[in-house]
Amino acid sequence: MMSLPFRQPGRFFRGNLHAHSTESDGALDPASLIDAYRRNGYDFIAVTDHFRDRFGFPVTDTREYRDSEFTTILGAELHPAALENGEDWHILAVGLPLNFPAASPDEDGPTLSQRARDAGAFVAIAHPHWYSATMNDARSIEAAHAVEIFNMTCHMANDRGYGWYMADLLLAEGRKILAIATDDTHAKPERPDMFAGWVMVKAEHLDPDSLLDAIKAGHFYSSQGPLIHDIAISDDRSTVTLETSPVSSIQVCGRAQRTRDVHGNGMTSCTIDLDRVQNDYFRVTVIDSSGKRAWSNPIWLD
Repeated sequence: MMSLPFRQPGRFFRGNLHAHSTESDGALDPASLIDAYRRNGYDFIAVTDHFRDRFGFPVTDTREYRDSEFTTILGAELHPAALENGEDWHILAVGLPLNFPAASPDEDGPTLSQRARDAGAFVAIAHPHWYSATMNDARSIEAAHAVEIFNMTCHMANDRGYGWYMADLLLAEGRKILAIATDDTHAKPERPDMFAGWVMVKAEHLDPDSLLDAIKAGHFYSSQGPLIHDIAISDDRSTVTLETSPVSSIQVCGRAQRTRDVHGNGMTSCTIDLDRVQNDYFRVTVIDSSGKRAWSNPIWLD
């Protein structure tokens, strides 16, 4: 069973793992972008500019903006060719070295994503619904640690911001994949895409290495607003108990139709039977009265 973040040492840090600056097609320079997130209650950000030839294959250097109260993780969004539909890939790589070599024209998605992972990055399939990635496409990215299951800019652009459908299909095939929510902010006035999806990472220290290690270990949950204080599985694995900020719906989502759900006003705790997901995986979704969600990573009971 994957280890849960809630009993891990340390504290939760709030971060955005997907953002663009003027080093690619964002509206804000790195300093202004980072300052905006710092002022809005975040603890860290990964500025992940588009790793394309026309931008000079940037891994944006944000090290000068780190201090004891806020930090940054280096990264980029990779765009090798090509999906089954001919579109370029969008692959998030968080934790790249500054000297990560430029992509070559013949590098495909599996090759470049594996090179990023080998270089130390946390790799995620970005917004798969936005560009109609297929299951064959997703299966090919064996280096992926995660699927981006919420992306705010895609949500605002064409209502294709959610990626759970693809993540669930991979999970149903036995792929032990994680799930992240992000902004993918470009900070342009015509499209509000900031401060809407983030990860809450449990780590002992607010530094890039500690955060990256915790993210790779799955010691985080994702949110649009609600807090998950604890998820505890009984010793016999028959029930799960949740402690949250006030929510109106708590859902245990397993393979296909294997679900349990509880609804009420201002719920902050509940215990749910796991009889429908024994020897398999499940994930938890909590929804508050305004419709905002928080999601656990998939939890395996094998």
